[in-house]
Amino acid sequence: MIKAIAIDDEPLALDVISTFCKQCSGIALLEIFDNAVAGKTFAEKAQPDLVFVDINMPDINGLDLVNGLTYDPMIIFTTAYKEFALEGFELSAVDYLLKPFSFERFKKAIEKAEKYYRGIREKKEDSLLVYAEYRMIKILFSDILYIESLDDYIKIYLKDGRSVLTLLSLKKVLERLPEQEFARIHRGYIVSIKEAVSFLGRKLRISNGAELPVGETYLGALLKWIKPS
Repeated sequence: MIKAIAIDDEPLALDVISTFCKQCSGIALLEIFDNAVAGKTFAEKAQPDLVFVDINMPDINGLDLVNGLTYDPMIIFTTAYKEFALEGFELSAVDYLLKPFSFERFKKAIEKAEKYYRGIREKKEDSLLVYAEYRMIKILFSDILYIESLDDYIKIYLKDGRSVLTLLSLKKVLERLPEQEFARIHRGYIVSIKEAVSFLGRKLRISNGAELPVGETYLGALLKWIKPS
């Protein structure tokens, strides 16, 4: 399921996108925004897979909005102006919908997005990209010990003793980690399975000596890959 948002200053255009998305089984429209600033802020935090975005908007030009994102979602531009098409495709947009567009044309754009998304998912990933210290940082999965939730932020603890703080939820980061390598053990913690050393008294000991609490909800799953000491 592709998670998407739509940003457009025209309410009618947002209504059309919402209606068409409901008719496509492979896409979930999370939110719609008639304010580009609010839409960009939400996109940075929630990091949807796909962003529908108008180009000619009063507060932020759609091309500038996409250029300013700190992550790389799929983009489908929606606009009434043909002259922006070339610039849109130069930004590697999945598609460009010229208003007013039919459901059939919209569906073709979604099919392109689904094909592209499958290609992304099928690529073997070995790292996590996060925004921290005013830049994008690449973290190898193999370097992660565990991840701690700190309200709206997470703290990623690494084998070399460093830690990385980034604005992301534990739920969202878990979706980006390989499920065969990482597991949630508590509402506040995710661990690298191979770094777990022992389990005793509802405490999981990690290879660096840290002892993390284990929540009742996650106990059954944890016992499948580590035995109590």
